[in-house]
Amino acid sequence: MRPRPHLALAVLTLLAACGPMSPERAYQTCSERARAAAGPTGSIGVGVGSGGPTARLEVGITSDYLAGRDPQLVYDRCFRQLTGAGPTRPLIL
Repeated sequence: MRPRPHLALAVLTLLAACGPMSPERAYQTCSERARAAAGPTGSIGVGVGSGGPTARLEVGITSDYLAGRDPQLVYDRCFRQLTGAGPTRPLIL
């Protein structure tokens, strides 16, 4: 059987992805999730182009918001799941 370096590299990459996330990245991810738990999120866009006027509306409602979960608890649980440790920074909404 011949060695397959590409296969070994792919396996190592997948194993590395299973490890804990950096605290900074977890803070960003979990802060967004906590903000979404605090209330509906969304954006509105209006513009004019060669095809005439355009409009865009996006609204996001998460299951955390619908369940009435505390954004602080959502943040804490998310951070622990992603890093395996407690939050290193407080949540700022």
